[in-house]
Amino acid sequence: MGPLHPRHASSRRTRRLVGLVVLLIAALLSTSIVGGGTAGALSPDRGDNSPAASATVVRTDAGAVRGRADSTARVFQGIPYAAPPVGDLRWASPQRAEPWRGVRDAGKPGNRCAQAAGLIDEPSTTEDCLFLNVTTPRATGKRKLPVMVWIHGNGFISGAAALYGAQRMAADGDVIVVSPNYRLGVFGFLAHPALDHGKARNLSGNFGLEDQQAALRWVQRNAAAFGGDPGNVTIFGESAGGTSVCAQLAAPSSAGLFHRAIVQSAQCTGEKWSPGPATWFPLPRADRRKNGLEVAANVGCANPATAAACLRAKPAGELAKWSDVGIGSGPTVGGGFLPLGPERAFATGRFNRVPVMQGTTRDEHRLFTAAIEVATGEVTTADSYREQLAAVFGPADLQRVLARYPVAEFHSPGEALSEVVTDWAWGCTAQDRDRALAAHTPVYAYEFADETAPWFATLPRPDFPTGAFHGAELQYLFDDKQLPGPQTPAQPQLSTTMISYWTRFAATGNPNSSGQPRWMPFRGDGWVQSLATTTIGPTDRNAEHQCAFWKTIDP
Repeated sequence: MGPLHPRHASSRRTRRLVGLVVLLIAALLSTSIVGGGTAGALSPDRGDNSPAASATVVRTDAGAVRGRADSTARVFQGIPYAAPPVGDLRWASPQRAEPWRGVRDAGKPGNRCAQAAGLIDEPSTTEDCLFLNVTTPRATGKRKLPVMVWIHGNGFISGAAALYGAQRMAADGDVIVVSPNYRLGVFGFLAHPALDHGKARNLSGNFGLEDQQAALRWVQRNAAAFGGDPGNVTIFGESAGGTSVCAQLAAPSSAGLFHRAIVQSAQCTGEKWSPGPATWFPLPRADRRKNGLEVAANVGCANPATAAACLRAKPAGELAKWSDVGIGSGPTVGGGFLPLGPERAFATGRFNRVPVMQGTTRDEHRLFTAAIEVATGEVTTADSYREQLAAVFGPADLQRVLARYPVAEFHSPGEALSEVVTDWAWGCTAQDRDRALAAHTPVYAYEFADETAPWFATLPRPDFPTGAFHGAELQYLFDDKQLPGPQTPAQPQLSTTMISYWTRFAATGNPNSSGQPRWMPFRGDGWVQSLATTTIGPTDRNAEHQCAFWKTIDP
């Protein structure tokens, strides 16, 4: 995500910045989990009847798996939930995984899905990647536990489920956490008429979302074997994962597969207000299809009669590099899996009406400003701040925005730019989305606001405070391999409170429990729960992000 929306970016340099920042952030939010290995080797059942062995062997509907256990949790990794989407199944709806004999080793992650190289990371060309991980408390007992299905982010072009260790969430929250990989980039989101129908149960464009749905169906069949309750499933995700949760809420065929939803830092509504590339947004089929035809032509598959076979014959590495070109990769709206986009579905009440928890971080865009400055080697100046705003706003509105956000009131022009975009495209958009959802279902709204959240070791700090940047909250919920985790004495307590809120919401649809600060449901007046080391309680998001002002601005 870059500082300007392509619709307002006329220069080649700006379009190049968009691509650079997407690549940079994908690299920063990745680790050395590289596809190409063999996941889940089979091993004979040697008849070990010890308590430790029996606790880590679970029989799924496709066969038995052996995980690993420590003093607090059991972890099962690399479990196939669908057949490898290779050969004729590239751009096909997910198929059931083939059963296996014996006991499958579930002690290491499955292959990462195919994705292009980042600035500091190797690519993956492995399409055999539809694996999921299951984390449970060490002992689950007789009571069936709530199930939480985590959908990872990273712009629909990179990432992997194994980046997010869920042992603490499972143990402290007494929940089962399931985290699937899903097809990314062109493999998961290419919309092209030659790929419609046939092995696609729906129109093309949303194969990655169909993978997520297949994982939810796997949960329905197998949760009980791990101690989970298939009648109490919560989906949750951040960034592109949050947009995925929005899409599953809007997808008619996902009805009944989950019972609560947590949306973290999504961009699934308010697309016209965003200054970034349209990648994350659910976009109209005409736009996605146009982009798909351009991708096909660029790789030598322009002939409509042979495009499907031609595309399926291309090497994964050649295709992956086109995932973030043009409007990039993301959900397709119109027929098929998503007849309505989330914005229209939420506004009209035509979505899967389950309780929703939703929030953003206080300083979302600081990550993106910092990343683009590193990618370009150019620090934001007062002149470039004005130039970037002038590319978005008309002359009258530009003067009003500059007057409302004068550079002199910030540490640097980069911070001023970050504040403008955070308020305009994140905070106030989330406010509108909460209001639309709350008209039809219970909503608990939050803002993660720890201004001292630990920063990436792999990204230089900018010339402004990084604050509660995009993705900063993840290290408080997971053992996140992308971020260092809580550092100050107060941060572990915030982490404990957040895990309690998230898992209690999964259990009951209400995040409140004894011993934690009271969290009131969203009432449409702007008050949301602030999550910070200094204060946990209500904050006025409308006032904090100057939403009354932004209602008067027309980009």
